Amino acid sequence: MHKRITLKLKIKPGAFLFWAGAFFTCICFVTMVWGKATNVNLPTMKTRQNSYRLVWADEFNIDGAVNARKWAFETGFVRNHELQWYQDKNVYCKKGHLIIAARKTHEGNPGYEAGSIDWRKRRKFIEYTSGCIKTAGLKSWKYGRFIMRARINTSTGLWPAFWTLGEKSEWPSNGEIDIMEFYRQKLLANIAVGTSQPYKALWFSKTRLIASFNDPLWSTRFHIWRMDWNEQYISLYVDDILLNQQPMRSLHNTDGSGINPFKQPHYILLNLAIGGDNGGDPAETKFPNKFEVDYVRVYQKHLRN
Repeated sequence: MHKRITLKLKIKPGAFLFWAGAFFTCICFVTMVWGKATNVNLPTMKTRQNSYRLVWADEFNIDGAVNARKWAFETGFVRNHELQWYQDKNVYCKKGHLIIAARKTHEGNPGYEAGSIDWRKRRKFIEYTSGCIKTAGLKSWKYGRFIMRARINTSTGLWPAFWTLGEKSEWPSNGEIDIMEFYRQKLLANIAVGTSQPYKALWFSKTRLIASFNDPLWSTRFHIWRMDWNEQYISLYVDDILLNQQPMRSLHNTDGSGINPFKQPHYILLNLAIGGDNGGDPAETKFPNKFEVDYVRVYQKHLRN
């Protein structure tokens, strides 16, 4: 005959709460890890907070021409006495990347006019071709988080950029933001407003030498450039390193109008320039060359209830 043994466990209320809490924490942790591993959308607590949501993007995942619903092209000699002739065939998508290709050439300038005082027309030949795309006339945004993941070649004479311009007014009174600009071995994070002198900007600029990253392979890697632009500040980053931050209250045109050109929608430009006023001499640089973009994304804040 077996004796029935009864175990009586006495658990204090405090100990019960401790072990119950520990069990609940373990369950939450396992659920979170499982959810991430299986890509399951787990329910979130609804709290009243400002958060970013994606409002526009191009991932460049379809090989061939860029999406004409998202991008327009610049053509010809455009600005800064740059050496390149912009044309659409230098811009294409391949293996998930946007490629803006710079090539060396020697061909006649179709806009050439002997004796012209316009630098665009007095050049008899085109020595380089490249590309510039922009969202002007298609999409623009007022405030938000603008992000680009890209790889830039840091050879002498190359001048890649990821930047914005305001919809209204002539440059620079429409406002310019250079989220990423490179030339002469340095990154630039620039903001420009207009002055009383036509086509002369007041610059709020910060620079950082590529050498300061202490990475000899820096130009072989992809990096992330970001702008956070809101009612208080414009902040410009590379790989989460703050390069430049300016308060909106300081960014008024100094032409007497008092207009802040960053309180209007801006459109995006991506380009690879060569030489010109700032790019340097490309004579020793190998061509063809390229500016590679993995993605461009725009986020804006919305109020969640």
